[in-house]
Amino acid sequence: MKIIIAAGGTAGHINPGLAIAQHIKSKHPDAEIMFVGRKEGMEYGLVTKAGYPFCHMEVTGFQRRLTLNNIKRNFITVKNLLFASTKAKKIINDFKPDLVIGTGGYVSGPIVLQAAKMGIKTAIHEQNAFAGVTNKLLSKNVDTVFVATEKAAQYMAFPEKCIVCGNPVREEIQAADMAQSRKELAVEGKTVVLSFGGSLGARKLNNAMKVLAVHNKDRKDIVHYHVVGRYDEGEFVAFLEENNIPQSENLQVFEYLYDIPKYMAAADILITRCGALTIAEIGCMGKASILIPSPNVAENHQYHNGKVLADMGAAVLIEEKDLTDEAIISAFDSMYSNTTRTKQMAQLARGAYEADCLDIIYKNLNL
Repeated sequence: MKIIIAAGGTAGHINPGLAIAQHIKSKHPDAEIMFVGRKEGMEYGLVTKAGYPFCHMEVTGFQRRLTLNNIKRNFITVKNLLFASTKAKKIINDFKPDLVIGTGGYVSGPIVLQAAKMGIKTAIHEQNAFAGVTNKLLSKNVDTVFVATEKAAQYMAFPEKCIVCGNPVREEIQAADMAQSRKELAVEGKTVVLSFGGSLGARKLNNAMKVLAVHNKDRKDIVHYHVVGRYDEGEFVAFLEENNIPQSENLQVFEYLYDIPKYMAAADILITRCGALTIAEIGCMGKASILIPSPNVAENHQYHNGKVLADMGAAVLIEEKDLTDEAIISAFDSMYSNTTRTKQMAQLARGAYEADCLDIIYKNLNL
């Protein structure tokens, strides 16, 4: 059995592809699985590190802001698209797959579409509550559409094709234990807060955490871990020094956390962006959260991701345009001062997670 998985752009598209590949290999050790993506993209490093063959395909997306540089990039995108179907056909003819799966990103478009035209079984997986452009277009042609939420099915061409399965999460997230993690971090009996905005950081989220650092500086029962990201660490630490807020056991700032599953498991409250996989991990662990969606994403999909939990009462959702000092303080204090509510939010979040995601996908691929 031969399978192509096309994924690219962000870890939110690539990691589900890797999880699906791993699950299929656990059932069919002899299966040959090849990934298609861009060597310049994040996918090349993640896929080759996982040990799968990788085939390069140059596909880029259109830039919506009309600047001189973006106009040049759009010309390159048009050029790439003109050759994409020919390249996709060659990849398929050379590898001869029995199944082609797309998990998002522009690169998945040509390869999945070409496979469908050639009569090869196809499937896509949409991670976000608001479906991306590529998957919306592909949903017309593929055999099976896997979606993370009921809401995502509404945006597909044929909702009846859709199978709600949730998002697969990393094994480390599933295995992390709250009690053990709190013991290892020596934070038993404390209110533990973890905040992060991605590997590069998020300026608005970081600024909101400065507000909380000042607000909570005399609350010794709070332990706050903040992942500031690559670009803002020095500026954030300088702010703390200017305001006489020492880093201590109650407030610790990191550029990056390699062992983030342990810190997530230990937390009572998470403050974060609304990437699809982050939302899935919040559900898997059962965590109350304050969600601040990035507005700088296609189709405003982070807002729609976060709204799924917020509408259930499992999270507080604050858009950046509403992220005032008063708003973040009010949201935090409403959870900090009411542990019963926070625990209820955590239980509701856990109820949003589909633990059988990979089994559902595998079963409906009919391999």
